[in-house]
Amino acid sequence: MNQETDWVEGKIALKIGGLPFELEMTVPAKPVTARRMLPVFQQMSNSFVGLSVDAAETAGRKVSCKAGCGACCRQPVPLAEVEAFAIAALVEELPEPKRTEIRKRFDDACRHFTETGWFDRLERVGELPPDERQKLVTEYFSEGIPCPFLEDESCSIHESRPLACREYLVTSPAENCAQPKAGNVEGIHLLVKPSATLCTITKTENMNPAVNFVPMILSLRWAGSFEEDESGRTGEEWMAEFFKNLTKSEIPGFGEAPRTN
Repeated sequence: MNQETDWVEGKIALKIGGLPFELEMTVPAKPVTARRMLPVFQQMSNSFVGLSVDAAETAGRKVSCKAGCGACCRQPVPLAEVEAFAIAALVEELPEPKRTEIRKRFDDACRHFTETGWFDRLERVGELPPDERQKLVTEYFSEGIPCPFLEDESCSIHESRPLACREYLVTSPAENCAQPKAGNVEGIHLLVKPSATLCTITKTENMNPAVNFVPMILSLRWAGSFEEDESGRTGEEWMAEFFKNLTKSEIPGFGEAPRTN
């Protein structure tokens, strides 16, 4: 531990999908909130997604996503509880008149999907079979409502984008994403899914257990309706919990001999 900065540096080594994976991290030594750890989780997500991209490229496939191709930014992006609070804080910190403009986009999108009854159907998603859940996603996409942060078909908060956005990559022609049909959109197969793990380890009683995520467009209203969990864990404890849920096994702490799973 670095006593001057109260940070802990360490390395995690394991195997994911049979592929070796090493990650060097610097995390807070003292207890911090989930939001304070969010940049670390984002960094880990980038690394895991990169591993999946490498596997796809080894198999001869190439990611076709690029700036200016924002078709996927019309999906019901699922956020972990901590991400909803982070998005709300990000909007609050925007300068005017951008802040008011972005808030209006959120309000307009929420109003639209309230009027269509989509939010009501989402509340019952836990009761639906897999094909009906997919139908709910397709129904949202068909409305063509863009993410409030979409500017010129590119993400205006790219560095702070949710984990789910980081995970969504395709190798099929980019133009196919605007009019998806059976078999014409081929996504990257994720070896692990950090976004689902983040939803699990940061979930509190605020969350509807039947849904387990906050739709992006609902994040401002949702964050304004609940108190953010201010309880803390050390960076090492957060990392241990994250990897335990991600890999379904115990992971050695920093400073211990790494192992593979």
